[in-house]
Amino acid sequence: MKKFYQLLAICLVLSATLQAQKFDSFGEKISSDNKLNAKQLSENDFAKNQLKIEGEVESVCQAAGCWMKLKMADGQTMRVTFKDYAFFVPKDITGKKVIIEGVPEIKETSVEMLKHYAQDAGKSKSEIDAIAQPKKEFSFEAKGVLIAK
Repeated sequence: MKKFYQLLAICLVLSATLQAQKFDSFGEKISSDNKLNAKQLSENDFAKNQLKIEGEVESVCQAAGCWMKLKMADGQTMRVTFKDYAFFVPKDITGKKVIIEGVPEIKETSVEMLKHYAQDAGKSKSEIDAIAQPKKEFSFEAKGVLIAK
């Protein structure tokens, strides 16, 4: 009987582990291994040609799911777009953990584009009109996204 309970405990642990590793996949198929934490990224990491990052979704484009922002250290965010606009993500994933793989970049986003993003995010007209300066941003073009279930 003792062996039965030990076997049952092992099965429950394995089942919980497999459940925790389930993802919805968007874009190209990517794996969930060998990833960096978004909150531990530095500007040096953005000099690489390819990265795999795990992070928490801060916000998502409410127009179509055509971009999302991941939380980084010190309240910063990283805008994630999708390669060739070939796929989008669900609009209700704020707060979920994701894994993304693709090309990182630090770029200056124009006032026009910032206003477009603010409109996509459902910001008010006064918030959109208040945007007057371009912004240096961490950005990422993802070829694939995994969203934890």
